[in-house]
Amino acid sequence: MWAPCWIPSPDRIAHANLTRFGQGKSYAELYDWSIAKPLEFWDAMWEFGGVIGAKGGRTAIDMDRMPGARFFPDATLNFAENLLRQDGDGPAIIAQSETGPVRTMSWRELRVESAAFAAALRTAGIQPGDRVAAYLPNIPEAIVAVLGAASVGAVWSSCSPDFGVQGVLDRFGQIEPRLLIAAERYVYGGKTFDQRPKIADILKELPTVERAVLGDAGWEAFVGPHRGATPSYAQLPFNHPLYILYSSGTTGIPKCIVHGAGGTLIQHLKEHQLHCDIHPGDRIFYFTTLGWMMWNWLVTVLASEATILLYDGSPFHPDGNALFTFADETRLTLFGTSAKFIDAVWKAGLRPRETHSLDTVRTMTSTGSPLAPEGFDFIYEHVKRDIHLASISGGTDIVSCFVGGNPIGPVWRGEIQCRALGMKVEVWDEQGRGVRGEKGELVCTTAFPSMPVGFWNDPDGRKYHAAYFERFPEVWTHGDYCELTEHDGVIIYGRSDAVLNPGGVRIGTSEIYRQVEQLPDVLESLVIGQQWSGDERIVLFVKLRDGLSLDQTQADRIRAQIRRNTSPRHVPARIVQVSAIPRTKSGKIVELAVRDVVHGRPVKNREALANPEALDEYVNRPELDT
Repeated sequence: MWAPCWIPSPDRIAHANLTRFGQGKSYAELYDWSIAKPLEFWDAMWEFGGVIGAKGGRTAIDMDRMPGARFFPDATLNFAENLLRQDGDGPAIIAQSETGPVRTMSWRELRVESAAFAAALRTAGIQPGDRVAAYLPNIPEAIVAVLGAASVGAVWSSCSPDFGVQGVLDRFGQIEPRLLIAAERYVYGGKTFDQRPKIADILKELPTVERAVLGDAGWEAFVGPHRGATPSYAQLPFNHPLYILYSSGTTGIPKCIVHGAGGTLIQHLKEHQLHCDIHPGDRIFYFTTLGWMMWNWLVTVLASEATILLYDGSPFHPDGNALFTFADETRLTLFGTSAKFIDAVWKAGLRPRETHSLDTVRTMTSTGSPLAPEGFDFIYEHVKRDIHLASISGGTDIVSCFVGGNPIGPVWRGEIQCRALGMKVEVWDEQGRGVRGEKGELVCTTAFPSMPVGFWNDPDGRKYHAAYFERFPEVWTHGDYCELTEHDGVIIYGRSDAVLNPGGVRIGTSEIYRQVEQLPDVLESLVIGQQWSGDERIVLFVKLRDGLSLDQTQADRIRAQIRRNTSPRHVPARIVQVSAIPRTKSGKIVELAVRDVVHGRPVKNREALANPEALDEYVNRPELDT
């Protein structure tokens, strides 16, 4: 019987927000109550989170409709006002880039700057519901701007500067922004990139943009005249649009997902305070860009009176110690990262526990892709022993999590600890029956506040309905292939639309990745199913260490690793060496795009990829003709 990787100390349990919220109840008891009586739960969360606003008399209506339920239908609030509740000289934002000095912005400075930005927007004629678009690196000005936009009720949407012109237009072109904020340069991996040619091309194709705020000079000209403006927060309905986020766009033009202010706020308060145990004064870091929903998630920690830590640049410049050094220098308490980063640090041979203190780090969260059991081993053996490792999963679709961390419970190797409070998550088989200890579809059978308000340019809701409610009527089907464990935890095996099906046996892609990534010579891998002789065969693409070639001995070693730890069905029929694995801008591998290339089908939106040129290597591979 496996022992837990980590058990919280009695002192940690006693001082956890979750203990105070639950008044001594176990997590299982709290979870059961939260899904049995969701109106009581979300009402309690409003009070516990100290939401600033007029709650109104009703917690929710039409709870039997999904979609269609509405939370706090009588409430009014302002998202920015809830985040700017502090006012003093303590740090609200601490920011570091590859090249520049550490920048600190106090709570008072953040209030002043965001009030000035809001006043500038009002002077420019920006009204509630107008779109403000940002094409920025991960800098404090982005947080000032999003808070200013939310203050007036404008809808915020952003892309990171590594997006190409078409990628930006595929997103902003759909939402017709009135104002664009953009940085003229950014730095990544020791190189400076001039954005001005791209910005010029983008503005030519965005005729709705009436004002462009470009670079430091443009920022100062826009904001400077309004410093000293009194903060003013438009009081708006609970579901007033706050953000427009985007699907990955790897199967077509990205879907524009609209999220409401109140649902985003209360869901993030729950996740931050109860699932991540964030307290006032904590210092919260997530390695992200403005093109990933984890940036939006990070912004909301201000509502818990915690400090945001920003890092702009490559996590491996000059080497893989950069973020751990940042953690020590800033005394961070929550270190947010991805499974890809953890694997890369392990493959680089780094041992942060030996080279860094990390004494203030209490929690590490991992998302973006499933964290393999060996990733848990690496964190506890080589990063820190007394740390709450919370693997979490949800997505852009809900700007939050379905499953996540439990700071008062044990961490089990390879498992996400729990289903999140208020989220009635189940695992269903092909016939729509709930299963445990078997793999199936992740579904949510009851409405929750951070469901999208809808999709942009989808007046009858057809696209929204087709995305989540077509498979099982009135049930959210998320598209993850997963399993509920004996500990009431969750294992994510990958996206259900990428599930392998050789001989009719369904295999999650992460089952293979877990084995291959244990081999030190394999840096990255990608697996697909190839249609072959009326069936499907497994094809594994591998990126090896520099200087290595895939010979028969290496291929046999890979197959033996997979066969020994899974089953003969999991063993790839073909193993092919490549020099790069194609990924989205947020670092997720794109099995579906590679599958299309291998089958001679066009990839609908290469601009959605961080490295679209990598796909060329997968075209007409002779190894796949026999």
